[in-house]
Amino acid sequence: MRLPRLWYCDHHELPLPPGHKFPAQKYALLRDKLVLDTRFTFEPADFAAAEAIERAHDPAYVRAFLNGTLDPRIIRRIGFPWSEGLVRRTLASVGGTLRAAEDALATGWGGTLAGGTHHAFYAEGSGFCVFNDLAIAIRSAARRASIIDLDVHQGDGTAAIFAGDPNVFTLSLHGGNNFPFRKQESKLDIALPDGTRDGEYLSALAGALPKAFGHGPEIAFYQSGVDALASDKLGRLDLTPDGLRQRDQMVFEACRTRGVPCVVTLGGGYSDPIELTVAAHAVTFRTAADLFG
Repeated sequence: MRLPRLWYCDHHELPLPPGHKFPAQKYALLRDKLVLDTRFTFEPADFAAAEAIERAHDPAYVRAFLNGTLDPRIIRRIGFPWSEGLVRRTLASVGGTLRAAEDALATGWGGTLAGGTHHAFYAEGSGFCVFNDLAIAIRSAARRASIIDLDVHQGDGTAAIFAGDPNVFTLSLHGGNNFPFRKQESKLDIALPDGTRDGEYLSALAGALPKAFGHGPEIAFYQSGVDALASDKLGRLDLTPDGLRQRDQMVFEACRTRGVPCVVTLGGGYSDPIELTVAAHAVTFRTAADLFG
């Protein structure tokens, strides 16, 4: 029996200016931490093809990003300076989610140590998200799907892309007073107040998960951002590491008991020190390995 694969893209450098607030180093740190766990194998992600990306995005936007001709306004909204390195990293991040989805359909679950870029819209990026890997993978799989988005920031891009699609259920459990400040309408939004703790959070999730599976999805995408931690600089919620572990376990058990393949994408995390973010991300993948076997 082959070990579960985790796809990575941190070997493609993400060039950022000094002092940039995006914690790009967490990806390599996470892989270094998980390499010590003998339950996984690690594979470099392939570049996603433009044709696959265009299943969820405006072809003109895709071409402009790849060619470096994006409107400066859109570059500013994305939050990363354009570079060939950003193109490589972005294509590999999407490619990892595509391969993780293939693994999930074949084995029951798949994981990528990147992805979860849920702020990207059809024709522009936003909030450190260029392309929406969740939407691209769902359109590529051509399956009924649920997105279980537990990043602390609302999954506005995926909500907008799938607003009129009855085959995709978008659940977003997020901080109500956090970015994005102009929310989109998911199939189910649960906006939590600042300072929400483990008990309130897990109770809200327990009530939401049955609804996320009510339309009979054939695959689930778990946006597993760990920025709900109390230590997170951008999160504004008050979850403990054990609360996040219970959160992960609830999602994976919901998928397993219903026989729904699960794709795990990374999402956000901005704790200081960064090791708290890395440790929480590692627990997510180890919990998946424990429950899916």
